[in-house]
Amino acid sequence: MRTFPQSASRSVWRDAWLLAKAFLASFERAAWIRFFLALFTLTFAFFLALLSGALNMSGHQALGHLCAALSLILAGIIAVKVVPFLARRTALENWMMKIEYEFTREGAVYLMVIAVIIVAALNTGNNLLFIILASLLAGILVSGILSKIVLEDLELEFILPDHLFAAQPMISRLTLRNLKWFNPSFSITVSARDPKQKKGQKAEANPPRQILDEPVYLPFIPRRASVTQHVELTFPRRGRYTQEGFRVSTKFPFGFMKKTREVASRQEILVLPSIEPTEQFAHILPLVSGEVESYFKGHGHDLYSIRDYQESDTARHVDWKATARAQQLKVREFAREDDRRVMLVFDARTTELGEKTQVQFEKAVNLCACLAWHFSEVETQLQFITNDLETAMAPARDIVYPTLEALALMDPKGGPTTAKAPRLASSDLQADTTNGFQIIISCLPPGSLDLSPGSASYVVYMNTL
Repeated sequence: MRTFPQSASRSVWRDAWLLAKAFLASFERAAWIRFFLALFTLTFAFFLALLSGALNMSGHQALGHLCAALSLILAGIIAVKVVPFLARRTALENWMMKIEYEFTREGAVYLMVIAVIIVAALNTGNNLLFIILASLLAGILVSGILSKIVLEDLELEFILPDHLFAAQPMISRLTLRNLKWFNPSFSITVSARDPKQKKGQKAEANPPRQILDEPVYLPFIPRRASVTQHVELTFPRRGRYTQEGFRVSTKFPFGFMKKTREVASRQEILVLPSIEPTEQFAHILPLVSGEVESYFKGHGHDLYSIRDYQESDTARHVDWKATARAQQLKVREFAREDDRRVMLVFDARTTELGEKTQVQFEKAVNLCACLAWHFSEVETQLQFITNDLETAMAPARDIVYPTLEALALMDPKGGPTTAKAPRLASSDLQADTTNGFQIIISCLPPGSLDLSPGSASYVVYMNTL
């Protein structure tokens, strides 16, 4: 007889031990706990079933029926709570598609009816009751199979507009495609996946703001077709919103259980500040417009060119010297009155942080957004400057969205900041008047900015809003 060396035998045993250890480590601790708990519970249920038979034979009918009922209840709890959990960690995981099961109120009543029929069938031994009981239990099985068919091969697409504004209703499109060749889908509900409901993770203190806040119901999706539902969304605040995924659920066909599966579709959007005119904007706009008009008064009288006279020209602009030299009417053309250059500055530095400061800061951000939008509508040359961003002087309609995006992510900067401070020195403005008129929205206390009288600036302090 051939024998193996002792070292080879030890190597085989070591490899077998490492393989068994890796196999055991592949299961979660919670799965093992549920497995042994289910094993103990089913053993106890089997003992109660044997005990019920012995009690019935000895004449203790009431105790026998009670033990039989407890045995069935324990077996049912294991079948509903433990078996699906363990099956998702086996080869059945792909077939089950990680579907979550949740009994509805109708399903709870249905189980109570099954329990009553179980007791009646055991008491009477009537074959008809056992047939009815088998039909009721088959209904639960059929419900699970049909729900699985309804939820499989679904593709979701969620389309949002390019630009979203806070506190402004907008319409999005949610499209659900049914990729199945033969079977339609019925009674589908699409909702957002709550990060706090994700298993295996602790709930976050400040969970990300969701995009889809209300569920969307789709009654019927034909085979190889898609259904689009228009959803009205309103985002209460500016900032970044994320959507980790969606939950597709159905109660089809009987409504006894709610079956849910998750659809991975991460989305992230940036909600811009509201541009709806506020009370502060209505109060400050006439003052700002007056200052701008006063600063640019006379700039439109700068000579731009001399051209031929047209019927629509006024006689006041006729250049008589140029007319005498050319022997035909010539008029002077001046720079446009509305060719204004405005520098919009938002200084996010603040000396204190708190709830009141945050409320005033939001008002300052909304005011700055309204001003930027207003200048884009009146076709003004605009430059936006803040602690972390400085755009070039350009038509306001070209830089309004980068400006609003920067304001959407703006936070108050308490204490000394290392970020580049905006240009606030009046001497720079007086030295280079081509920069235009400067509008400063500051989060510092009133009087903190040292601007010389007569400088081309208008300051709005956050505390005055």
